[in-house]
Amino acid sequence: MATFLSCAFILFFLFFYVVSPIEAQTGGFSVELIHRDSPKSPFYNSSETPYQRLRNAFTRSTNRPNHFNQNSSISSSKASQADIIPNIGDYLIRISIGTPATEILAVADTGSDLIWTQCEPCPPSQCYMQDSPLFDPKKSSTYKSLPCSSSQCASLDQKSCSGVNCQYSVSYGDRSFSNGNLATETVTLGSTTGQAVALPGITFGCGTNNGGLFNSKTTGIVGLGGGDISLISQMRTTIAGKFSYCLVRASSTKINFGTNGIVSGPGVVSTPLIVKSKTFYVLTIDAISVGNQRLEVMSGSTPGGDIVIDSGTTLTLLPQGYNSKLLSVMSSMIEAQPVADPKGSFELCYSFNSLSQVPEVTIHFRGADVKLSLSNFFVKVSEDIVCSVFKGTNSLPLYGNIMQTNFLVGYDIEQQTVSFRPTDCTEQ
Repeated sequence: MATFLSCAFILFFLFFYVVSPIEAQTGGFSVELIHRDSPKSPFYNSSETPYQRLRNAFTRSTNRPNHFNQNSSISSSKASQADIIPNIGDYLIRISIGTPATEILAVADTGSDLIWTQCEPCPPSQCYMQDSPLFDPKKSSTYKSLPCSSSQCASLDQKSCSGVNCQYSVSYGDRSFSNGNLATETVTLGSTTGQAVALPGITFGCGTNNGGLFNSKTTGIVGLGGGDISLISQMRTTIAGKFSYCLVRASSTKINFGTNGIVSGPGVVSTPLIVKSKTFYVLTIDAISVGNQRLEVMSGSTPGGDIVIDSGTTLTLLPQGYNSKLLSVMSSMIEAQPVADPKGSFELCYSFNSLSQVPEVTIHFRGADVKLSLSNFFVKVSEDIVCSVFKGTNSLPLYGNIMQTNFLVGYDIEQQTVSFRPTDCTEQ
C-alpha cells in the first residue's frame, strides 16, 4: 500500500456538516478551506514562526514520496463545491458519517483511495488515541456491512473474510495501518445552499484495529485518489468526473465539483492523465524551460517524464540528475551569488535582497505549457533567504502544491485530462 505520510495531499480538505441534508443531485456544496497552520486549525501552534511552519511542511514534503512507493506502478451533473484546507503540504477533510451523523476530521489523501475512520468497539490496545468520539455503527440506521462477494471487497488489495463480511486491511510505509469492517454508509458534506449534501451508500472502512503515526486530532483518512473506492470515484456520476481547486498559501479557497469543476476560458491549457496507476494522478513532463534554455526530459531516464501531481506535497521533486542540471542552469542565469541554506534542506538559495532578476520558468507538460510565477518556484524560508522549491529525489517525482498556487487546476476523469488556468485564487 502507499506509504503514509503523517498528514498526507497530504491539500487538507475540510468539509463542514450543516443540518437538514439534501440529496447530492439537488444542488452544489461549498465549505471554507482553512489553512492547517491558521488559528482556526486544530494543528495551529502559536509558538511557531511562519518560517518554522514552512520548514515543517518542507520536511513532510521530502518524506512524501514514501507515501506512494509501495503502490506505485508508474513504470449533466449539478455543480458542487467542497472545502479544501491547505496546510502547505497537508490537508484535512471534515465529513459526517451515518444517520444520525457523526462528524469526523480525517487526513485528505490524493495518494490513496479507501475512506476509513476509527469505529467502536476499539479498545485502547487496538486503536490510537483520538480526541473526538469514535463512530459507533450500532447507532446508525444506514450502516451496512459488505459481504466478501461484493465488488467493493474484490477491489481491495488486502482483504479477508470474517464469516460473510469483508474485512479490509491497509498499511503504509511508515508502518501505520488500519484494519476493520468494509461497509457502506451515508456520508454528508457541506453545501453552498446552507444545507448539507447527503451521499448515500458510500463505501468506507470501519476501523477497529489501527495504529502508527496518526494524530489524535484526526480520525482516519479520506482517499481522494482515482481508484474505484475513493470518494472522487464514488461521486463520479454525480460530479460527471470533474473537480477543480485553486490553492492559496495560508488563505481560504474552495474545491469545486461537477459543472463548477470545469476549467475553461482564456489561458487554459490541458494535458493528458497517464493511466499507469488507478490511484495516482500521473502527468508527463516533456521539458522544463529556464529563460530561453529548454531542458528536455530524456525518454530513457528513470522514471522518465512521468510525475504525480499531488496537492499534499509542498515541494516539486524531480529525478536527482535532472534536478541538478535544472538548478545549475537557473543559477547561471541569476547574477546574484548563491548562499547556503542554514538548515541544509534546499539546493539553491539566495539572499532575499540580492534576488532582483530571475529567468522565467515554464513547465512543458505533454501538450500544455505552464508558465510559472516567481512565487511558484522560489519561497522565502527566513527573513533574508529565499530558496528554490525544486528538489532532487531518487524516488517518485511529485509536482507539489506551491507550484500549483494561483492556478485553477481542473481534473476531468471522464476525458482523462488535467487543465491549468492562471488565476488569482484569492478572488475565488
